[in-house]
Amino acid sequence: MLQSTGLINADASKAKTATPAATPLIPKAKGGCACPSSGNGTQTIDAKIQERIAKHPCYSEDAHHHYARMHVAVAPACNIQCNYCNRKYDCANESRPGVVSEVLTPEEAAHKALVIGGKIPQMTVLGIAGPGDPLANPKQTFRTFELVAEQAPDIKLCLSSNGLMLPEHIDRIKELNIDHVTLTINMIDPEIGEKIYPWVRYNRKRYKGIEGVKILHEKQMESLDALKEADVLCKVNSVMIPGINDEHLAEVNQVIRSKGAFLHNIMPLISAPEHGTHFGLTGQRGPTPKELKALQDKCSGNMKMMRHCRQCRADAVGLLGEDRSQEFTKEKFLEMTPEYDVAKRQEVHDNIEKFNAEIKAAKAQQKAAKQSNAPKILVAVATKGNRLVNQHFGHAKEFQIFEVDGTDVKFVAHRKVDHYCQSGYGEEATLSNIIKSISDCKGVLASKIGQCPQDELRKAGLEPYEAYDIIDNVAINFYKDYMQKQALGV
Repeated sequence: MLQSTGLINADASKAKTATPAATPLIPKAKGGCACPSSGNGTQTIDAKIQERIAKHPCYSEDAHHHYARMHVAVAPACNIQCNYCNRKYDCANESRPGVVSEVLTPEEAAHKALVIGGKIPQMTVLGIAGPGDPLANPKQTFRTFELVAEQAPDIKLCLSSNGLMLPEHIDRIKELNIDHVTLTINMIDPEIGEKIYPWVRYNRKRYKGIEGVKILHEKQMESLDALKEADVLCKVNSVMIPGINDEHLAEVNQVIRSKGAFLHNIMPLISAPEHGTHFGLTGQRGPTPKELKALQDKCSGNMKMMRHCRQCRADAVGLLGEDRSQEFTKEKFLEMTPEYDVAKRQEVHDNIEKFNAEIKAAKAQQKAAKQSNAPKILVAVATKGNRLVNQHFGHAKEFQIFEVDGTDVKFVAHRKVDHYCQSGYGEEATLSNIIKSISDCKGVLASKIGQCPQDELRKAGLEPYEAYDIIDNVAINFYKDYMQKQALGV
């Protein structure tokens, strides 16, 4: 057991944590993405790039178990229209890009960053992702970054954009040390893009149809080149839209890799009529988890894939997979006095580093005894974060899916679900949907699982397993028990 850091016996939301080492990449060129070392997507990361991503929960899968991010909504205007976006919609329980409860001024956003940085010391990244496009609101965006950089220099600055105006602002991005930029690129073929973008506004003129899409495509390619030249790490988000760009995204993957993108995040279309989007109202479906994983697997041999994205709100706060934004509404945080202590924050980060070093050492010992023919299985984990099995089955809003082979424990996906327990009662329909969403797994790992759901899980071929420990430890122990039972025919 790896308990010396005190993380195992602490509540996950309050535990002192620090950064995991991410899976490294070999840089292709200055500021560029790495080349895969083999066709199976196995990659190594240059030490300097490793340091740059180590505490960024979006750029490092390991970091997302421990480090938090916050988005500040200072950019309401947008310069393109996407058929999957409706920025007018808001629900406190809705996690979807473009959704916010309130827009802030740069001064309010900086104050909020200091408040949250003190209360959530593992918050390491401040991002501006909307609710519109940050670079369609350059004054508010860059003023926010200026204020945060002055008052909280240990916080990483991150920007998300459609790329239309990025080439015009690349010097300012570099000047402010904005080291991570995410571009949303859904096509490299304007004829496909015409089905996604009805209009583009550029230089005070609105261009409709393919004319606008061609401008957007040209500027997105220029943006990739500019970020590479400026040595800014670039993640590309692509929305997978079945029947429109699902087959095309493999071509997008090849192009963005050739232009130096560091990471590719292929996300599922979120499409529901109540969102009021064009795709939602026309019945355009999103991909199934199986379809999404197949496309991610297909592209993973070319470059590193992000599989832990939660498609966050533009005002999200906390670990990926949780949203504490309602704890820090404008009415609340403006009344709070910042208690931003760099030394205390660093102490928390050091504990995380120590914790991850122990995990790394344990994994190295396990790999030394690895059996090459060990079969792989998937397990579903209920977790509140910090790479711990630390959540009740009935309280899970999502399950993290890990691939286990007896020595390696590899994160592969997450599956959102509805709460099974509502005021202490379980809903049969909800349980059925949960089981369906994790039906490709062999086990369900949680800190506690009630007798009724245990029975239903077993009927569906899913073995319930209760524990409270590091996910890697629990997954390996489950694997051994499961394989032993399989050998005995139990």
